[in-house]
Amino acid sequence: MSDLQAIADRVEIEALRGEFSDAVMMNDHDRLASLFTRDGVVRIPEAGIEAAGPEEIRALGERRQALMDYFVQTTHPGTIQLDGGTATGRAYLSELAGGRDGSSHLNYFVYHDRYQRTPDGWKFTERVSEFRYVDTSPLTGSPPRAAGAPG
Repeated sequence: MSDLQAIADRVEIEALRGEFSDAVMMNDHDRLASLFTRDGVVRIPEAGIEAAGPEEIRALGERRQALMDYFVQTTHPGTIQLDGGTATGRAYLSELAGGRDGSSHLNYFVYHDRYQRTPDGWKFTERVSEFRYVDTSPLTGSPPRAAGAPG
């Protein structure tokens, strides 16, 4: 593999990770599902969650949206190890979430990823979370009011 190909692959994988967070935050469940291979899987062991394939991944996003009043996820650069048309990596995330039930979450975690190059670009084959810090203390902030909305 040429150095230019390796650079391009790394840039595309980093963009894929950013697309994941954007799709989650924008509640674009179809786009979220499209970021995975047909047999791709998301695993969140601490919560007993596993979603395999586009339909389950889309449904997982829809369930999260139904439960959350607000959700902010930030992806921080991690590692990428290329191996031809596959790769592994880690991405570091922080998230703030407010549940419709009044719960609050401040989480820091690592996604352990597996990727595959496809005709449509790099995709996730697996995304497994490993929580490093969880704080369920009440968050004092809230989403801003929409312009013109009653106070």
